Amino acid sequence: MSNTLLEVKNVKKHFPIKSKKMFSNEKQYVQAVNGVSFSIKEGETFGLVGESGCGKSTLARLIMGLIKADSGEINFQDENFLNLRGKELRKKRKLMQMVFQKPFESLNPKMTIGEIISAPFEIHGVYSRPERLKKVKELLDMVGLSQQYINRYPHEFSGGQRQRIGIARAIALRPKLVICDEAVSALDVSIQSQILNLLNDLQKEFKLTYLFISHDLSVVKHVSDKIGVMYLGEMVEVGKAEEIYKKPQHPYTQALLSAIPLPDPT
Repeated sequence: MSNTLLEVKNVKKHFPIKSKKMFSNEKQYVQAVNGVSFSIKEGETFGLVGESGCGKSTLARLIMGLIKADSGEINFQDENFLNLRGKELRKKRKLMQMVFQKPFESLNPKMTIGEIISAPFEIHGVYSRPERLKKVKELLDMVGLSQQYINRYPHEFSGGQRQRIGIARAIALRPKLVICDEAVSALDVSIQSQILNLLNDLQKEFKLTYLFISHDLSVVKHVSDKIGVMYLGEMVEVGKAEEIYKKPQHPYTQALLSAIPLPDPT
């Protein structure tokens, strides 16, 4: 058995749109993801970059099974995730979790922090109620939040604190793969570094594998082992982080890198 955790093969997702032609029944499609292939090894961080609208978030949702792919394969632990149903799908889904872009929208405002973090335990039927409470307190400690916050609501927290709560929920079931979809883009720069350091510490502690999606190339360079560059629904370049930054091959990658502002106070 290989140490490849996730392998995406020629995955496609096209969304139908209304034709601009009056009285036309002709179907038109947006090619959101058009034949994307890449793989991630266990314990690795794969950075996925590209401009807004290139298909990064759609690809993340396809991998998670939140939307259904038109064709292709998504092999997770050597099993095609797209073919799984019922108990088998539920079993695998425990091992794949997601940290969403906007911490202000990804947490239910009607639930306390304790309820939000313990939700994965309830959904998958693990641990008794006292054990869940203990686990939630442990998770709060892991992400740098006080256990006293357990009965508070999301509106009582800052953006960085809410993202920590989202991360605690994502790692609650000890997943193998965590997809971070623009997980730091909505945060201040100083808070971004704290969240990135937290993700790095958790990766070391729990041997996590990350798919890190961002449009910020400087952030991706900091966290990634490998990088994939998406453009108009296609993966135009994949390689080791150092190689991509030193010798970008595709013109689009070169354009993206040339747009990174250089810190020059003079």
